[in-house]
Amino acid sequence: MATTVLAASESPPSPVPARRFDAPVHPGARLLFLLLAVAGLAYAGVSIVVDTQQVGEQLAVGVFLFLGLALLIALGFEFVNGFHDTANAVATVIYTNSLPANLAVIWSGFFNFLGVLLSSGAVAYSIITLLPVDLILNVGSGAGFAMIFALLLAAIIWNLATWYVGLPNSSSHTLIGSVLGVGLANQLLTSGAGGTAGVDWSQATKVLTGLWMAPLIGFTAAALLLLVLRRVARSPELMRAPEGDAPPPLGIRALLVFTCTAVSFSHGSNDGQKGMGLIMLILIGCAPTAYALNRTLPASETHAFLASATGANATLTRHGAAAIPLERARPLLKDALEQRRAVSPQAYGAVVTVSHDLAQRVAGYGALSNVPAQAAPNVRNDMYLVLDATRMIVADKTSRLSEREKDSLADYQKRLERGTRFIPLWVKVAVALALGLGTMIGWKRIVVTVGEKIGKQHMTYGMGASAELVAAGTILAADRFGLPVSTTHILSSGIAGASVASGQGLQRRTLLQLAAAWLLTLPVAMALSGALFCLLRALVRTAGLS
Repeated sequence: MATTVLAASESPPSPVPARRFDAPVHPGARLLFLLLAVAGLAYAGVSIVVDTQQVGEQLAVGVFLFLGLALLIALGFEFVNGFHDTANAVATVIYTNSLPANLAVIWSGFFNFLGVLLSSGAVAYSIITLLPVDLILNVGSGAGFAMIFALLLAAIIWNLATWYVGLPNSSSHTLIGSVLGVGLANQLLTSGAGGTAGVDWSQATKVLTGLWMAPLIGFTAAALLLLVLRRVARSPELMRAPEGDAPPPLGIRALLVFTCTAVSFSHGSNDGQKGMGLIMLILIGCAPTAYALNRTLPASETHAFLASATGANATLTRHGAAAIPLERARPLLKDALEQRRAVSPQAYGAVVTVSHDLAQRVAGYGALSNVPAQAAPNVRNDMYLVLDATRMIVADKTSRLSEREKDSLADYQKRLERGTRFIPLWVKVAVALALGLGTMIGWKRIVVTVGEKIGKQHMTYGMGASAELVAAGTILAADRFGLPVSTTHILSSGIAGASVASGQGLQRRTLLQLAAAWLLTLPVAMALSGALFCLLRALVRTAGLS
């Protein structure tokens, strides 16, 4: 089990009987697990073949095998995420005897699956916006693939390391650290690079704010909620610890199963999207004709897109957009994004020129679904450049745009996003299976830490319910605003807060180790991914693939 050692002066709660963790798994369950894994991989492979054939894109055998390897690593990250993070959701129902361990992890895995399938996709692209712009625009290059492999491998290595010692580390924290490490390494390796070669620190600050606030939210909200439950519910049973193997009263049991379900669903809806965004980058790099543009948009959307582009261009022209020739517009626009200075007549003019050319091409094709194979990457890149530039203009307080003009640009941004930021159903299904199946493997180490080694006494029903209600509510709210948050941070700190509110006290040694993991994750993940990126990029250049 976990290697965490308790101080001699601390009295750990009575552990859950070993038989609860060591109950044999039915051979039929093992077979079903294997069949689901194979079926998911086969479904992904067939979907890629169908998608590329429908647009007339023929993948060479080598490219297809490379794509398969990249997808396996990306799905491997979600699988590890499942058994690392989702153990937090099942710890409370296991330690309060609400559900048997094997049933709890299957139940949690199923609702993780549903959470991924029903997710919005907004979080997926909030992670991608942290990546260097030049690598995203050239994701099909050797450097682009070095980026993807480096950040995924770094995240998997650190997740497995913290899982091995039983620490509830955050997969979100790890992945974001890996992304930042790649961005910094790319900027160091790119001579004369500007901001677009490295990290978008404005977006990074927004994402990191959610991560450092998560433990505070979990601790404070769970403590307050437990105090409210104690005053409002006035149920002595709710504040009692389980006795032996006896299940809680029916109402309390239903409450705890509900909170476990809510955390599992919300975890899937938020964490599952991180893998989706990375898989889309892989697909765009290997099969741009099929995945660079959202070819499922109906032709009827084209007229609205053109009208929105015209309105946005008119807005920037009114604010002094300079006349910029097309051959200079794209380099000038990239430079404006590099310097994070999109509010100027030249930058406005570059946006208008690229946007006007983009609108003409889309009008000529009639719909995104008609964009020919050779033109798809360029159309996507132009849409991406205009999208980022207009977003930067709207956010800049010196732009002097009226609310109506901001709305016009925001409408254009939404239509650009629809054309470039989409997630096929099969990607959601593959990620959902990886996360759901991962939930059913390797959960014991983290469950023991959460259930036994945070509070000094056994978890009560009210403590478990408070921590999980706070975690589920916070994650769903973050999902609504497209922010990645940490299930682990919120729930483990929620249990700590509930322990304090119940008067139990905390195990200092475990809290110090959790804090160390929280503080180390970002720099370690950054160092790992940065080193891997440098190594892989050197190998790519040696092989002549950059």
